[in-house]
Amino acid sequence: MSKIRLGIIQPEINENTLENLTRYSRSIQSLAAKGADLIVLPELQNGPYFCQSEDVANFDIAEPIPGPSSDYYARLAKENNVLLLVTLFEKRGRGLCHNTAVVFGRDGGIRGKYRKMHIPDDPGYYEKFYFTPGDIGFKPIDTEIGRLGVMICWDQWYPEGARLMALAGADLLIYPTAIGYTTDDDPDEIKRQREAWITVQRGHAVANNLHVVAVNRTGYEPDHTKATKGIHFWGSSFVCGPQGEILAMGREDAEEEMLVEIDTERTDKVRHWWPFLRDRRIDKYGDLTLRYRD
Repeated sequence: MSKIRLGIIQPEINENTLENLTRYSRSIQSLAAKGADLIVLPELQNGPYFCQSEDVANFDIAEPIPGPSSDYYARLAKENNVLLLVTLFEKRGRGLCHNTAVVFGRDGGIRGKYRKMHIPDDPGYYEKFYFTPGDIGFKPIDTEIGRLGVMICWDQWYPEGARLMALAGADLLIYPTAIGYTTDDDPDEIKRQREAWITVQRGHAVANNLHVVAVNRTGYEPDHTKATKGIHFWGSSFVCGPQGEILAMGREDAEEEMLVEIDTERTDKVRHWWPFLRDRRIDKYGDLTLRYRD
């Protein structure tokens, strides 16, 4: 399937999970009625970004997969005859949790999972406290519309993951995301960070000749510990083509529903013009597995 109609939901998320899920249901129904084949939500979309602080009570919201949330999204996928990509706080075992993306098929079945590989640990983003690094690897998920190279947020800064997904035959790269700035940041620094976030992902698109989809949340979410001033998520969900061209971009400070059509056959054309995969010197890249070249 070369033509894919992507539905993107960029929400402002509050602490009422039931209300959030109800709004997603309406948005999914609306985008499906407009012809969406695949609908993507941002990282950990069920509720506020809880990793702003280290709190053992937050482990209570982790769930197994399959579980209540995955069952809910499976029903939405089936009822609306769409593919659906969400991310969940997965409880894999006692004391073992992951940040996990799940892709549901049109029949509601789970087509595959991806467990976040790169786990940040920064002020306001204390994910190492909650998430074990993924062990599935960088493997595309086979679906009715093609092979989806799904990764999550912090993964989007690393070219290695994008390349490995491309080498495994991904038809496009998708990054559910939760990223923003604090009011402590200088306005110029805020702009630099957002532009860097967009630029590095456009670079993955160019280097691998693949469409890239980044879906972020928007709005302000407080840090209840008061250790920081909270996070303003900068929205700006976007889709770019295999030469890095921006096909659609959401606003920074408002909820969005977007429907974007892409043609994955364009990858073949661009790879013929720019044969990056052909010209790779794989005999010289062994040191990439080192932590640092001393």
